[in-house]
Amino acid sequence: MSMIGYLLRVTPTELAEYLEESSLLEDRIYGTETEDANLVDLDKAWEGIIFLLTGQSLAEADHPLLSTLFSGQLIDEEQDLGYGPAHYLTPEQVVEINKEISKIEVADLKQKFDPDKMGELGIYPEIWDEGDEAFDYLAEYFVNLKQAYSLAAENGEAIVTYLS
Repeated sequence: MSMIGYLLRVTPTELAEYLEESSLLEDRIYGTETEDANLVDLDKAWEGIIFLLTGQSLAEADHPLLSTLFSGQLIDEEQDLGYGPAHYLTPEQVVEINKEISKIEVADLKQKFDPDKMGELGIYPEIWDEGDEAFDYLAEYFVNLKQAYSLAAENGEAIVTYLS
């Protein structure tokens, strides 16, 4: 079974509602058949992106940019959206993360791409023997993540992330 990462841009009001009643978030994610323009699918690239940003696996990461996808601030620790609860960042935290990741270019990430180390660490989805194709896959989803953060920062939005 695949672990797909998602990033959802939400208004501060929506975030407050989800913190008050987490079933509203679940309803939004799974209860609609229409595409949510604020939902960004990161496919299986999420841990590879974490590695490129931090140099670490999710299990060992203690880097500030880990919060790009896993803030440690949970909507509802009892809620399981597929692979655990959703994490969130406030609009202020989104602005701070955006300041950091907006400085990072794909070429910077290419310097940090280490297929051997990623394989040793078991970085999901363990496709690192594919070399440049694997990097291109991560780069595409990093660009999507970066654009979502930029939009959220511009719009004063919070971000919710989860694995499903």
